[in-house]
Amino acid sequence: MDSVLRINNLVKGYKGTEVLHGISFHVLKGEIFSLLGANGAGKTTTLECMEGVSPWDKGEICYTKLIRGESLRDYIGIQLQSSSLPESMTMREIFQLFQAAAVRKTDNGLQERFGLAQLMNKQYGHLSAGQKRRLHLALALIRRPEILYLDEPTAGLDIEGQMSLHEEIKVFKTEGKTVIMASHDMAEIEKLCDRIGVIREGRMEYEGTTGDFVELLGDKIYTELRITGMEEKALTKLPGFEGRRDSYCRFRLQEVGEDLYYLLGELRGNGADILDIRIEHPTLEEKFLEFLRKENAS
Repeated sequence: MDSVLRINNLVKGYKGTEVLHGISFHVLKGEIFSLLGANGAGKTTTLECMEGVSPWDKGEICYTKLIRGESLRDYIGIQLQSSSLPESMTMREIFQLFQAAAVRKTDNGLQERFGLAQLMNKQYGHLSAGQKRRLHLALALIRRPEILYLDEPTAGLDIEGQMSLHEEIKVFKTEGKTVIMASHDMAEIEKLCDRIGVIREGRMEYEGTTGDFVELLGDKIYTELRITGMEEKALTKLPGFEGRRDSYCRFRLQEVGEDLYYLLGELRGNGADILDIRIEHPTLEEKFLEFLRKENAS
C-alpha cells in the first residue's frame, strides 16, 4: 500500500533544547494511524509539525500525494483537542464562514450526518460539549480533506456520541481517506487503529500494529476457572496458579493450547468439576502501561 505521508529524521528543539531526535515513520493511504507516548515524549510536537502548525529544525515531512501548488490546508483537516469560536456566532454563520474559505467542493450533508441540522440557529456559546465536538469534526471535514487529524476526538462525549463518532471515522476510511489521531483512550485505539507509532523521549520506539506491540512486550495469557470438588492445598500446587478472583481460580499460561490442556487434565485428575472457564488476553492499555513503567525505570 502506498504511503501518503513520510517523516524522515525529524529534529525539533525549543530554546536550545532538542525535543525530537530524528524521528522517522510513514503513514499509509486509507489507514487509521495513532501516535502514542507519555506526556512530554514529543507526541504533540510531532503532530504540530505534521499539521504545519509548528516549524522544525531538520528533517523532512513529505505528503506524497499532495499535488504541486496545492495548499496543505486544503489537503488536510484538523480537529484540535481544544477549540473555541466566538460564542455569539450561530451554527449557520460558522458553517458559512468555513465554507467561504474552502477551495475544494464542500460537503453540504455534514449538518445532517453529525446531527447538527436542527441547531443551525443556535449560538456557539449555548452548545453542549458534545455538540461542539461534533461541530468541530464537521468543520474539519468541510474542505473534503484527504488526511484527517484527530486530537482526542471523543473527549467529553457520552457513549452514544463516541459510538457515532467511531462510525464516522470508519466511513471516512472506507472512502479511501487517511486518519491520524492521538488519544489517551487505549480501548479506542485498539478498536479503530490499523497501526500505531510509540514515541519515547523524542525517538520513535515502535511502529506497527497494536497486536505486534502487545506481543513485543511478552504475551501474558490468563485463564480463570470456576471449579468445585478440589481441596485448596492441592489447587495451590498447580503450575501457574496466582490466586482467586471472585469465585474464579486464576492461572497464568504461556500459551493457550498445551498449557490449558495440561491444566484441565490436572484438575480432572484431582477430582475437580469445571463449572466455567474464561480466557483473558492482555490489552493494549496494559502493555502500554508496562512500556511506560520500563521507560521510567530506565
